[in-house]
Amino acid sequence: MIDKTIESLQAAVADIHDGATVMIGGFGNAGMPAQLIDALIAQGARDLTIVNNNAGNGETGLAALLKAGQVRKIICSFPRQADSYVFDELYHAGKIELELTPQGNLAERIRAAGAGIGGFFTPTGYGTLLAEGKETRLIDGRHYVLEAPIHADFALIKALRGDRWGNLIYRMTARNFGPIMAMAAKCTIAQVSEIVPLGALDPEAIVTPGIFVQRVVQTAGKAKQEARA
Repeated sequence: MIDKTIESLQAAVADIHDGATVMIGGFGNAGMPAQLIDALIAQGARDLTIVNNNAGNGETGLAALLKAGQVRKIICSFPRQADSYVFDELYHAGKIELELTPQGNLAERIRAAGAGIGGFFTPTGYGTLLAEGKETRLIDGRHYVLEAPIHADFALIKALRGDRWGNLIYRMTARNFGPIMAMAAKCTIAQVSEIVPLGALDPEAIVTPGIFVQRVVQTAGKAKQEARA
């Protein structure tokens, strides 16, 4: 019997190792798997490479992981905002490495990894510092930059509901990077508000099929909590 449910957040992240590349879903706080992040902080893995849309807000969630000193490098598209002071302090102190990637390129690099694509040419970033050291090509009179896929050891994502096979549905914009990150990681761990019986999810509504998910863990509060996320 296939059963990907995990009893606790701690057990779900127990084997994330030092030096791992970890994708973390979320667009700011929307769709961010905050409880999985807290479990990872408690677990203590260090020297991590984090792939995320931004670099944390305030001192919770991703920012708390950075503050704990567990992140060596972050790959993101939007590292600076009004409350990104944890990242700012670490970066200016030379304690964290940043790989800046335009948002569309970031999404496509993640998607390319999941789709088995070895790279792609994009006009975004051509002629800027972001293109330094990368192959460029003139195609139909337009300049392009070669971008590589981003693979991960683990992906931490948040969904609204899941079943024991790992099929997932999301709540509105909380979906964001979750589906493509699930495809691009060796091990996808999904934090859900509710685990439902097999057959309870409309097959037409399933966004991430269970083939891309290895672990599902239910968090406290169930679906009501999602209304505020």
